[in-house]
Amino acid sequence: MSRVLFVSLDEGQVVAQCLAANVGISAIERLPGGGVRLVCMSSDGASEMMRKFKRHLMTGEVVRERHRPASPLW
Repeated sequence: MSRVLFVSLDEGQVVAQCLAANVGISAIERLPGGGVRLVCMSSDGASEMMRKFKRHLMTGEVVRERHRPASPLW
C-alpha cells in the first residue's frame, strides 16, 4: 500500500488530525489547486488516515508544484 494521500483540507487541519491519531508525517506539501499531499511514515499510518480522511480524499489527476527549474541553471 502507498503511504501517499492527497487530501482536500488545509495543511494545519491535516497535521492536527495526524497528531491526534499519533501518525507520523514523512512529508507534506501544499498543492497549487488546493489541498495537500501527505506522506505518512508507515503504511499502517496511511491506512488509518485514509479512513479518517475518507470524505476529503482527492481522486483523479492531481497537479503538484515543480521542485526543480525546467532548464539547468548553468
